[in-house]
Amino acid sequence: MILRPEFDADGAVRDFRIHHLNRHVADLAGRPHSALSGGSLLETYPMTAQSGGVFEKLEHVHATGEPFRAQRMATTTLVDQIPLTTFARISITRHGGELVLTWRADDEATRLADLLQHAQRLGRIGGFEENLQTGEIIWNSQLFELCGLLPTDPPVPVSQLAQRAHPDDATTLGRFLRTLLHHRRPASTAFRMQSPDGTARYIRVVAEPVPDARGDLLAVRGAYQDVSSQHWTEVALAATRDQLAHREKQAAEQNRLTLQLQHAIMPPTTGPIHTLGLHVAVRYRPAEKGHMVGGDWYDIVTLPSRQVLLSVGDIAGHGIEAATSMVVLRNALRGLAATGAGPGPLLGWLNTVAHFLTDNVTATAVCALYDPATRILRWARAGHLPPVLVRQGRAEPLPMVKASCWAPWARPSTRRARSSWRRTTRC
Repeated sequence: MILRPEFDADGAVRDFRIHHLNRHVADLAGRPHSALSGGSLLETYPMTAQSGGVFEKLEHVHATGEPFRAQRMATTTLVDQIPLTTFARISITRHGGELVLTWRADDEATRLADLLQHAQRLGRIGGFEENLQTGEIIWNSQLFELCGLLPTDPPVPVSQLAQRAHPDDATTLGRFLRTLLHHRRPASTAFRMQSPDGTARYIRVVAEPVPDARGDLLAVRGAYQDVSSQHWTEVALAATRDQLAHREKQAAEQNRLTLQLQHAIMPPTTGPIHTLGLHVAVRYRPAEKGHMVGGDWYDIVTLPSRQVLLSVGDIAGHGIEAATSMVVLRNALRGLAATGAGPGPLLGWLNTVAHFLTDNVTATAVCALYDPATRILRWARAGHLPPVLVRQGRAEPLPMVKASCWAPWARPSTRRARSSWRRTTRC
């Protein structure tokens, strides 16, 4: 449609006159070309005067000379005084003092084709069809981009995919082509396609044979999809799963070794231990779960002095480090007790061991010496709970009185001393 502007007294465009229409112009109201040619645009199509409509675009193009194009623009026409809205591709250009208005109405097939094109672009999918009789290959624009080719480059036949693929994928593509071309069955596979620029993409190809009326293979058609992101995500997930499985195996093995070490040092007892007239029973109930083995220890030793050493301690932390530190302190206390020293000095010496013979161990302990001949229990503690004495059906913790001796019991880095408690009790 060629339009000529009409001006008002001030020189502003007030309307456009329809000067010419080509034979493809179809009026929605069914009016013939003779009824449209020479008429006023606003009288013929009054709905074009809507804000943002065609008339506003015509004025802008006439004033500036800048072309206007829209892939999908709503246009409204009165049909029997009923507004009918359609969508069209609009183009407006100025040639001298006249404007050329062209439009192509979107039909259902065009809209579906556009929708498919957008879906293929978003899904990184390209479609193809190859005529095996004539050799003609049809690719859509998305497939050229997917393969790293220009639209002017020749498409790659299905039979030559191995030439564009990574050499390690030749066997996989061979099975795919035999299934598709020889056995004439639908097939799919994934391979690494190498682009001319040297980059590689993981491509999934799906194809099906197209037989003619006699059953002979006429063509193949299908689609390629770029699955690089999905592939690398799966690779990363697989690596993460392997790492988690390895760490879980390591943790289980470490826990097993820790439990073996703890059981070797503190084997479960089946009954009371009898020594020097004492009946000693043990029940160990750790607060930690089975996979968090701690550094608790307990010990009963009959000394050469005919006294019995009773000790309980706890190492801060869990795992194999806590268990090995527990071994050091427990065995050190056994050796120190052979000197015949009292509970207070023993804990002081054990504190020195914790400072200099371990890796910054922090622990608590209670140490007691029982003399069966006098029935006297001497005990001292370093940060630990006091013993509980059960007598005549009544249980109570032993009284704690600060003694004159000191045994600092802390990490070397803190240099913070805590007093050792020592008490003598007749049992």
